[in-house]
Amino acid sequence: MLDGRLRLLQPRKGHRAGSDAVLLAAACGEVAAETVADFGAGVGAVGLMVAARHPACRVVLVENDPGLAALARRNVALNGFEDRMEVCEADILAPATVRRKAGLAAGSAGLVVTNPPFWPAGRVRTSPDAGRRAAHVMADEALEGWLRAAADMLAPDGRLVLIHRVDGLAWLLAALAGRFGDIAVRPVYSAPDRPAVRLLVAARRGSRAPMRLLPGFVLSGADGRFTPEADAVHRGTASVAMG
Repeated sequence: MLDGRLRLLQPRKGHRAGSDAVLLAAACGEVAAETVADFGAGVGAVGLMVAARHPACRVVLVENDPGLAALARRNVALNGFEDRMEVCEADILAPATVRRKAGLAAGSAGLVVTNPPFWPAGRVRTSPDAGRRAAHVMADEALEGWLRAAADMLAPDGRLVLIHRVDGLAWLLAALAGRFGDIAVRPVYSAPDRPAVRLLVAARRGSRAPMRLLPGFVLSGADGRFTPEADAVHRGTASVAMG
């Protein structure tokens, strides 16, 4: 990934990181010498790309599945990030006291990035593979708990950046309400003449600034190839602006 700068071990079967992870890592803006938590990290793709893009930060990969967490540790070592990355096995939806014992200290992160499982059960055909199913499916109602945990781990004025499905925007805004403001939403289009396929969302804990709807980001042109902007993002030489 990132034009060969990052190597990633992934399961032979099940969920595999792709453009969603690349876009999310590219949408983080400037990341200083702060702690970044990757919620639902899987094998660590997003957190590893954040670490590769921003050498001053420290990254915590938060993953509940022991097998994926083990792969994430191997990926950290494979890419030589042992000195500033760690893997925390924790259930993000567990009560706060349980999360604390797992190592998710309150107010300890300046940035939380997450690609939560965003397809509600019953809305999509679920995969027989448990790993793919866990990566893709979570009840809309659980998103509120996921974002509550993110707010808990963020320091005051800390940032949240996530990617979500388009028709989940109402649920997402409801889950952010009361905890986050300065919300920026950027639609992602597979092609210029197609409906949006994803939403990139940035928000700030405790802010009262109004929401902004940003120009769309287009992945492919009429020829089916990446646009120059999308190609640069996938190579790691450009970011997706959220401001």
